[in-house]
Amino acid sequence: MRSSRCSRAGIDYLTMPELPEVETTRRGISPHVVGRKISEVIIRRHDLRQPISPELAGLEGAKFTAVERRSKYLLLETDRGEVVIIHLGMSGSLRVIPAGEDWKKHDHIGITVAGGMQLRYHDPRRFGLALVCPIAGLDSHPLLKDLGPEPLGEGFTAEGLRAALQNKTIPIKVAIMDAKVVVGVGNIYASESLFRARIHPMLPANKLTKPKAARLVTAIKAVLAESIEQGGTTLRDFLKSDGEPGYFKQRLSVYDRKGQPCRVCGTPISHSVLGQRATYWCALCQRK
Repeated sequence: MRSSRCSRAGIDYLTMPELPEVETTRRGISPHVVGRKISEVIIRRHDLRQPISPELAGLEGAKFTAVERRSKYLLLETDRGEVVIIHLGMSGSLRVIPAGEDWKKHDHIGITVAGGMQLRYHDPRRFGLALVCPIAGLDSHPLLKDLGPEPLGEGFTAEGLRAALQNKTIPIKVAIMDAKVVVGVGNIYASESLFRARIHPMLPANKLTKPKAARLVTAIKAVLAESIEQGGTTLRDFLKSDGEPGYFKQRLSVYDRKGQPCRVCGTPISHSVLGQRATYWCALCQRK
C-alpha cells in the first residue's frame, strides 16, 4: 500500500466536524463530483497534519465514481482503483464552487471537475488529511482497520455494544466516544444520546444492562439521524458544503445548557468534565 505513512485519526476536539457534519458534507458534494472527470488538481499547501499525498496531483484525468464515508473520513473513489481519503480535522470544510472563484486565505486544495466546478478544501488549522490510497484492501488501511461499527448501520446493536463494553470500567460516556466501540459518537452526540436513553454519563460501561443498552443504541441512532437531517450541529468552525451552518444545535436538550432547566423535568442541567470533555446531564432524568 503506497500510503504507508498514514496514521490514526487525532483527538476528537469540540470544534472538530462530527459524523453528521461529515455525512452532510458527503451528501452535499456527491451530486457535483460523482461521474465527473478531474480536469485539474491545485495544491497550495502540502503541510496538513500529514503531507498531502503526492499522488493527488496525478489524479487528473481520472473520474470520481463514488463519495462514501467511513466514520469521519470521506472516501472519494475513482475509476483508476484509487480513493482519496479526506479528514476535515478540527476546522476543515469542503465546498463545491465555480473554479474561478477567488481563493480564501486557508483554501489549500482545489479539485476541478468537468463542467467547471471545483471541490475546494478549506482548513485554517491544517489538522486535516488528504491521502491517496488503493481501493483494494481499504478496510485494512491503518486509518480504518480498527474502527468500530457505523452507528447507523445494522452492525451496531445492543448485544454488540454490551460485548464491546464488558471489560470496560470507564464511564459510559467516555466509552461510547471510543471509535473502537462505535464510530462517530462525538462529545455533543454522546451527551444528547445518554439523555434520551435516561442513562447517567458516569455509569461504569460494564454495568450497562440489556434494557439500557437497547435504549442507548436506539437513542444514538435517532440523535445522529436527526442531526444529519438538520444539517449537522452548528460548531464554531463548521460550514456545510453550500456555505451555510447546520441547525441541529437548536434542538439540543442538555449539551452546553449548564444550570438551565431540563426540557423534561425542569431540574437544572449538571455539568462536569469526563475524559477531558465537557459533559452535561439531568440528575433526575439520568440515573446510574
